[in-house]
Amino acid sequence: MITQDLTPIYLKLADRICDGILSGKYETQGRIPSVRELATLNEVNPNTAMRAFDWLQQKEIIFNKRGMGYFVSPKAIEIITEVRKEDFCNNTLPFVFKTMLSLDIDIEEINLKFEEYKTKKSKIK
Repeated sequence: MITQDLTPIYLKLADRICDGILSGKYETQGRIPSVRELATLNEVNPNTAMRAFDWLQQKEIIFNKRGMGYFVSPKAIEIITEVRKEDFCNNTLPFVFKTMLSLDIDIEEINLKFEEYKTKKSKIK
């Protein structure tokens, strides 16, 4: 199956910053790369990086200390989790449900697979 990722680059950059926050790479109240650093690291235009920072600020995931740079907000992890849950429920689940219906997969089958997955994941930790 061929799919095309239509996600704008600035949102992909924002997602990378969010991944860094969730993984602990960027700590709460800690500094994140500057617009220029992010643009250089990802080989994008600084305006694209700035759009990512604007989006993250609007969501209150990061904040700016004038003259010092951008920092991770105290509630960043909670906000990221909520944003991602909302995205999953609004964008991913409808596709999953449509696929389940077209392949005649019922929820019990999914529950079984999910339990198997959780069991495997817990053994890996």
